[in-house]
Amino acid sequence: MTTTPGATTTALPASALPSDALTGKRRVAFASYVDENYLPGFLALLRSLALSNPGVCEDFVVLHDDLRPGSIARIRALHPRIVLRRVDTGHYDTYKKGDQDNYLVRKAYFILDVFRLREYDTVITLDTDMVVLGDLGELLRLREGLAAVPQFFYGQHKLNSGLLVIQREYLSDAFCAKLDATGRSGDYELDKHDQGILNAVLDGDFVRLDARYNFVKRRLSGDLPVPEDTAILHFTGRHKPWQGGEAGYGRAEERWREFELSDAEFQAAYLARPGTLHHDLLVHLGTPHVARTGDAESARKVAAAHIAAGDYQDAVDVLSGVHLPLDEAWPHEVLGHALMSVSRYDEARARLLLATAAPNRAATAYARLAQMAWVHGEHAESLRYATAGLSVDPTHRASRLWARRAASVPEQETGGAEDQLAHVAFYMDRQGNAGDKLLPETVRLGFGPDTTSRRWHSVHAHRLFDEAALERVNARRGLVIGGGGLFIPDTMPNGNSAWQWNVPDEHLRAVDVPIMVYAVGFNAFDGQSYRAGRFRESLRLLVEKSAFFGLRNHGSIARVRAMLPGHLHDKVRFQPCPTTVSRHLVPGWTDPAEREDTVLLNAAYDRAGLRFGHDYGHFLAEIAKAVRGIGAHTEVRCVAHSLDDERIAFDLRREHGISLPVIPMYDFDNDAIRDLYARTRLVIGMRGHAGMIPFGVGTPIISLISHPKMAYFLADIERPEWGVSVHDRNLGAVLTERATGILDRHAATVADVHERQQALWKVTEANAADLRAILGE
Repeated sequence: MTTTPGATTTALPASALPSDALTGKRRVAFASYVDENYLPGFLALLRSLALSNPGVCEDFVVLHDDLRPGSIARIRALHPRIVLRRVDTGHYDTYKKGDQDNYLVRKAYFILDVFRLREYDTVITLDTDMVVLGDLGELLRLREGLAAVPQFFYGQHKLNSGLLVIQREYLSDAFCAKLDATGRSGDYELDKHDQGILNAVLDGDFVRLDARYNFVKRRLSGDLPVPEDTAILHFTGRHKPWQGGEAGYGRAEERWREFELSDAEFQAAYLARPGTLHHDLLVHLGTPHVARTGDAESARKVAAAHIAAGDYQDAVDVLSGVHLPLDEAWPHEVLGHALMSVSRYDEARARLLLATAAPNRAATAYARLAQMAWVHGEHAESLRYATAGLSVDPTHRASRLWARRAASVPEQETGGAEDQLAHVAFYMDRQGNAGDKLLPETVRLGFGPDTTSRRWHSVHAHRLFDEAALERVNARRGLVIGGGGLFIPDTMPNGNSAWQWNVPDEHLRAVDVPIMVYAVGFNAFDGQSYRAGRFRESLRLLVEKSAFFGLRNHGSIARVRAMLPGHLHDKVRFQPCPTTVSRHLVPGWTDPAEREDTVLLNAAYDRAGLRFGHDYGHFLAEIAKAVRGIGAHTEVRCVAHSLDDERIAFDLRREHGISLPVIPMYDFDNDAIRDLYARTRLVIGMRGHAGMIPFGVGTPIISLISHPKMAYFLADIERPEWGVSVHDRNLGAVLTERATGILDRHAATVADVHERQQALWKVTEANAADLRAILGE
């Protein structure tokens, strides 16, 4: 796997690494040096950043040496991700210039401590006499060098103080050593306007930003208006707005005073911002605002943020704590969503029925009612609600989905119960994710060639596992649980287990046939977590009850063991995803005699913010380079596991003029999925099963890593070089080089795939013997 330039490589196993180290996701932070004198300016800066960029919430590092506890509390009230870092003044005792008692000189020295931060890939410094007036997206997307605005008064070879965008290679011991050496030598100029030591070390070698990102007050002398495109306004000079200001700059200081707000005013202003509000800021500022005002619309926004993060009980608590007028449909609909997500179904139904009274919320409310009815096995009721949703909005996708599910007739079982195994899985819809569609059948192949209802009794994981379902399972020979990353909190949330199988503890305890958990994955994204104790309790009970508990990669094993008591650790074992050994499982399988001269490209867009962060534009541009480079050797086609995956083709055409054929794999049956992947020469995929399925049929792969599970799989097969982070600075070049290398050595790479697969097959065979013993076969 490639690493971020300047990062230290590590020999730790993938299962021991934090998720951002596996995905290569950039860690971004803002930073300021703050003291008591400039605290009012810093508080205004924090407010301005949130109000001008309401969808942005990165860590904010506060460098300080004398802040009082009350001041720290005021700072924390404005931002949920404050990181305090005390400055070590001893760094600068040997510096040969500057009056250490002069605040401006001290600040110029102390901000150099930002270069000693090692936790981040990009750090953006902001002075405490700045306010943010515009979008900072361009700065957040910067990937290279050290960027700043050139000095306005002293020439283009020096950078202006205040704003720096610093990348990983400068956040290093080597660069700090240069700063320290220059400071000790005295070979620099230091005055109130600049970063003298930094300018001396860089000697003009920095990325130049437009002046609007550090627009100095002095340019507005004579009471000139602040230009409309100004992103950051910098109140340089001795007279600060919170100290009374300075004559001739009244219009500039009016802009600063827009952010001189009380906490209550700030919270209300943030909640009123249009567009997307960042989850962390919305919860941090919205929670006290709702507690103070009881405003139903604000409570809805906060609750919706909790739901988006998988914090369903928090959403219930927020909305239950305020009065919801009967005629405000949207809050009732969100509360209904939250209540059904914690399995309080009767209360959810009442709230959602209230929401159907408003035309703009009715379709969504009806779709949720249809979903709940389906969860309870009430097909006729589900169809009735879904049809009502379509009558309000014929284009409503969720209503159409539930209408289709409710109208489908469950497969009739042809075998006797005593001959069958029950199988809990996520059974995908006809046009659903291709990988999830293939999984249940492939899990069944791990137990024998017959995957039909003669041998298997299907139990949809998302349906409520009630007493009737329990009775049906206990009439079978055993219970197999498997078919994807079932350990994920938000695909189909419920309060009974807090993972995908909607099973209450009392019904899980009452299962009296052998339970076999087979190749399940821990599927939390980088930045996503299981916050509920309910999941841990359900997980522990499941492990205790299981006769076999196999997870599909060692990363998942490590994550699950960390949530279990020590005496259960040994029960958790490795069972590769059966898709990775399909050549050994599919009856009558033969490798293709010939392959098409194609490379298949897959990208995924579910939870795009967690996958890409600020780097989607970079990813798309780099993929465009790779498509052109690889396309010079082999035809590149887009393969879509789900409808949303087609976006890569649309975006490449719109942004980069590249047209790719799109293969709608979501419409394929299982044999067609395997056949397509077996007949291509290489698959470049972002979805987990856009790597595991082609690997399983003997096709070389390169994984676009945006989820830890991709790195886990590559670590298990000891081929981390078959993956590249979607955040890699040189993604296009790396991908082109690796792809063309595989194509040039194709026969050898296929042989390597077969060899890697053989190791997984040996584990699967050994586990199969244990499973036969459990079942008495």
